[in-house]
Amino acid sequence: MPTILITGANRGMGLEFARQYAAEGWRVLGTVRDPMAGRALSEAGGEVYVCDVADPAQVARLKASLAGVGLDILLLNAGIYGEKQDFGDVDPAAFMKVMAVNALAPLKLAEAFADQLAGRKIIAAVSSMMGAMSDNTSGGSYAYRAAKAALNMVMKNLSIDLAPRGILTVALSPGWVRTDMGGPDATLDAATAVAGMRKVVGGLRAEDSGALIHYDGSRLAW
Repeated sequence: MPTILITGANRGMGLEFARQYAAEGWRVLGTVRDPMAGRALSEAGGEVYVCDVADPAQVARLKASLAGVGLDILLLNAGIYGEKQDFGDVDPAAFMKVMAVNALAPLKLAEAFADQLAGRKIIAAVSSMMGAMSDNTSGGSYAYRAAKAALNMVMKNLSIDLAPRGILTVALSPGWVRTDMGGPDATLDAATAVAGMRKVVGGLRAEDSGALIHYDGSRLAW
């Protein structure tokens, strides 16, 4: 049975990833910050682990709980949008919190679980076109854009540093999805976006490692 660890798996795209992988017979391990938020994940067929990915102590406990478990895929989905991101009103503490959750936490999780990757050996991170300089035509969202750009660089770095271990990495762009973060006016439902990203991950090749790839399979310029 292939195994995937999904962070932030209690709602939105994380929950949809869990639901789709479980439906195809995968063992799904998912993290939630609040123990009370794990019911939906459990009902979707996932195993619930409590972990705030920005807390090193909790990541260490998660690693200990999963000691000896081989992972085919590490899916870094947990993320936040943040607050006070308009020019002239950027809050330093809020900015750094977004960076910690969206960019640093994925790196530390990769460090924690790289040695447990076996079989397919893939690290995938849910990023955003908002982290691509080539797509920035509206400005604003300073913390979120900067954090996703940093995440893209983290994934590119990992593709180089982990290549000798046979590990492939990819930054995924889900498009504009109807979730709590994306809002009700978004153009895609979570099921469609996740199905597309799963297809990208399933077809990942060595030459794709480190790239930013849209849910429809197209590569995006940084």
